Amino acid sequence: MLNSSTSLVAGFAVFSVLGFMADQQGATVEDVAESGPGLAFIAYPQAVAMMPLPQLWSVCFFIMIILLGLDTQFVMMEVIITTVTDLFPATLRRAGRRELLLLLFCLFCFFSQMVMVTEGGMYVFQLFDFYACNGTCILFLAVFQSLAIGWIYGAEKMCGIVEDMTGSYPNFIFKLCWKYLTPIVSMVTFICSLVKYQPLTFNRWYVYPNWAYGLGWAMALSSILLVPVWALVQLWTGRRNLKQRWLQLCTPAANLPLTRRQRAEIREMTSAAETEGLMINNTEQHKQTQQ
Repeated sequence: MLNSSTSLVAGFAVFSVLGFMADQQGATVEDVAESGPGLAFIAYPQAVAMMPLPQLWSVCFFIMIILLGLDTQFVMMEVIITTVTDLFPATLRRAGRRELLLLLFCLFCFFSQMVMVTEGGMYVFQLFDFYACNGTCILFLAVFQSLAIGWIYGAEKMCGIVEDMTGSYPNFIFKLCWKYLTPIVSMVTFICSLVKYQPLTFNRWYVYPNWAYGLGWAMALSSILLVPVWALVQLWTGRRNLKQRWLQLCTPAANLPLTRRQRAEIREMTSAAETEGLMINNTEQHKQTQQ
C-alpha cells in the first residue's frame, strides 16, 4: 500500500510539472522529455526554473533526489551484505567483519562507477540503466521466484512461515497471487517487453555502436540466465536418472526449520503417544496385579 501510494504521488508530481512545461512551450509531453536521466537532470530542472520561487522548488527537488538515491543504496547494500554474510556465517559474523565487508564493497562500487561521472559517463549510465537495471530482467526472475514459492515450496508452507513470523495467517489473496496471478502477469509483461523492444538511443538521436548493444545484452543475460543455467547444471551433475533428479530439484529441502505450528503439532503427537503408552503400561500392570 505504501509503495503504491508513493508511486501515485510521484506520478502526480512528475507529470504535473511536465504538463506545465509542455504548456509553456506549446508542445506535447512526449516532445518535452524522454524517460531516463534526462528527465530528472535536464527537463525537470528546466520546468522548475519556469515556476514562481524557482530556488525553493529546486532545493526541494534535489533534496528529494538525494534522499531517493540514499534510500535505494541502503536497500541494495543491505541485501548484498546480508546474502554474503549468510553464505559465510562463521567468518563474517564476528565482531567488525560485517562492517569491514560493507566498507570494502562500498569502496569497490565507488571506484568502479567513477566512469559514470566522466565526460562520456552519461552514455555508460544509459547503457547500464537500459540493459542491466531493466525491469525485463526483474520480471523474468519474478516468474521463477513466484513458481518456486507457490508450487515447489508450496503456498501453504509459505503462509505458515508468514504466520510464524507475524502471528497472523495471510489472506487467501496472497496464495492466489503466489500461485497464479504473479507468474502469469510477469510472464505476459516479459513477453510484451521483448516484442516491443527497440535498440537504445541517447537523447533520441545518438545510436550506440553494435559492440555497445552486445555489451548491454551480455549484462542483461548475466542475471536472466542464472536461474536456468544453474538448474541445467544441477540436472547434468546430479546422480540417479533424469526424472529423479528433476523431482529432487522440485522438492523442498528436508532440513528446513520447523514453524511454531509444526513444533506444536509434533509436541501434541508426542504427548499423545506418551500418554497412550502410559495407559497401556498401566493396563498391563493392573492385569498382572489381578492375576
